[in-house]
Amino acid sequence: MLEDYVIRQLSVFVENKPGRLAAVTEILYREKVNIRAFTIAEAGDFGIIRMVVDRTDDAYKCLKDAGFTVTLTRVLGVEVEDEPGGLYRIAKALGEQGINIEYVYAFTYGGDKALIILRVDDLEKAAEILESKGMLYKE
Repeated sequence: MLEDYVIRQLSVFVENKPGRLAAVTEILYREKVNIRAFTIAEAGDFGIIRMVVDRTDDAYKCLKDAGFTVTLTRVLGVEVEDEPGGLYRIAKALGEQGINIEYVYAFTYGGDKALIILRVDDLEKAAEILESKGMLYKE
């Protein structure tokens, strides 16, 4: 089932100036929300903090309540061995089937595994392709 593989990611829109990341992370710290993965994309005067956390609904609410613009996005988690070629195999499998990868970020864990977070233009089709290759991460 697709929803077994979907990760809900928070996207927080912030001004690109000193202290904004501290303001976001302080709120999460106070609420005891653990950040599992994140990336920041800069776009001139603003940035987008994308993150996966342990308590998505609580994080969404406390950031919204603090006045931040926050959205939830459905992404896929793809588990690979932490070795050369992991991202290539994913990109090749999806590209061959016409799936566009909109953005990606990754982290390693457990010494020999990596988790790649993918935003794609067709979540269901991408999940089918990657599931058939045994690559999807179940949250």
